[in-house]
Amino acid sequence: MTYAEYLDRKPVVITAALTGGVHGKEAHPGLPETPSEIAAAAAACEAAGASVLHLHARRENGERAFSAERFQEVTDAVREATDDVVIQHSTGGTAAPDDLRHEPLRTDPAPEMASLDMGPLNRYERLTSENTRGLVSSLHDEMRDRGIKPELEVFNDGHLNESLAILEEFEEPPYLNLLFGGGTTSPPHPRNLVNRVEALPESVEFNVIGFGPHQLPMTTQSMLLGGHVRVGLEDNRYYERGELASNEDLVARAARIAEELDRPVATPEETRELLGLRGR
Repeated sequence: MTYAEYLDRKPVVITAALTGGVHGKEAHPGLPETPSEIAAAAAACEAAGASVLHLHARRENGERAFSAERFQEVTDAVREATDDVVIQHSTGGTAAPDDLRHEPLRTDPAPEMASLDMGPLNRYERLTSENTRGLVSSLHDEMRDRGIKPELEVFNDGHLNESLAILEEFEEPPYLNLLFGGGTTSPPHPRNLVNRVEALPESVEFNVIGFGPHQLPMTTQSMLLGGHVRVGLEDNRYYERGELASNEDLVARAARIAEELDRPVATPEETRELLGLRGR
């Protein structure tokens, strides 16, 4: 993806991250947690322009769930509520045992995509995730066996190094997700995004996440650089300062900005073609 491809009006893929696995209704009363709430948000985001839904599962008490059974409940509800969106499961597991990290891959049918954290990271005061090379390899092996497209989660330069070193292991086009925020995530600044993109081989498709107030500027810059975007309440709770957002609000704004920048919003069919997905 390049600036020239932006000028050629390459479609932009919008991913909606609906709920996440850390903050809950104490942080945003409208955050979807139950399968029915997540399904309703999914349908609204599809209508607003999202072609990929990044899904987490929650237990009945709102805490994060890792079991394939709970992911199955969420996925079934989302499939029933939507028409043709790409379903992407999170295998991120801050503070979770490694054996649970495979569970989100084991629904029937398997998700078309899944996230793959590319190295260690710290989040908040007491949450950390090792993401050893052995775990990354085992998750990728299962994704390959089940026809699941990995989205490589690049939280910092070290993760970028890890990704670039093994790109040949991934089917074309490799899909990298560049994250910007606090902690061990890359510092959110326009020049840092430019530097990341310039380091990528031409064959790579990339997506951008900006946490909190960085969501809007970083995703907008991604569109100008020919990349794709992720928005949603997992990453950012606010539409503007002091005003809580809904998932569909954030998707609709991203779609409007894409159209204003003369980049058409990718349909699910176009997304599958761009990213080399197997189909729903």
